Amino acid sequence: MSSQKKLVRLIARLDVKGENLIKGVHLEGLRVMGDPQEHARRYYEQGADELIYMDIVASLYGRSKLLDIVRRAAHDVFVPLTVGGGVRSIEDVGELLRAGADKVAINTAAVKRPELISEVSRRFGSQCMVLSIEAKRHSPGRWEVYTDCGRERSGVDAIEWAIQGSQLGAGEILVTSIDSEGTRKGFDTDLVKAIGDAVNVPIIASGGFGQQSHLSEVYGAGADAIAFADALHYQRFAMPELRNMARELDIPVRDVQ
Repeated sequence: MSSQKKLVRLIARLDVKGENLIKGVHLEGLRVMGDPQEHARRYYEQGADELIYMDIVASLYGRSKLLDIVRRAAHDVFVPLTVGGGVRSIEDVGELLRAGADKVAINTAAVKRPELISEVSRRFGSQCMVLSIEAKRHSPGRWEVYTDCGRERSGVDAIEWAIQGSQLGAGEILVTSIDSEGTRKGFDTDLVKAIGDAVNVPIIASGGFGQQSHLSEVYGAGADAIAFADALHYQRFAMPELRNMARELDIPVRDVQ
């Protein structure tokens, strides 16, 4: 089970489409939010522990602007960068790491060819290999993995896939609930807990934050890190507020000067 004694990381998640930062609900109905670089710099300056960049159409169209975005970000942002979207090969991973990424998140290509997880882990280290799981609940206690940014059913059970992915060498798992994403109604804590109980690698919970109580719920479910998108992009909360909220709930977070 993932540990709750370590500091919980507060992460800004930026979904990009082409050159734009976008935001949707249930990974659909995308709205352009502006320049990802400006937002990334702001979140870094506000004290985000990490940033996650996801190119949400790269796997669909077979192309990615992420290299350019990562190169720009690496000039301004000095916290770990996790980058995903359209990553299909060892070569793609190497390019992103050389451009300034610290970790690479893979979903669609890993589902299609699980050996990719082992290849990335062996070549670059398990700490670089983040398994991105986008899951939708299909019955009580059961979730299905979706690929291509939540568009395609895989028929793969999310919990079993998390176990397999961690065994193959994923050093971290980014869990995005398609049901909760963008709703502001809270994380899918059942999903987070089920995956956290099944594996021994850190879990990043993504999708659904709307109010302070959601932090204690997802922390109680075993999240090692919490990703925020909607709350930051719409400026409903700033990173310092989120950090103070966590402290008020006795969630251990990094002190930011």
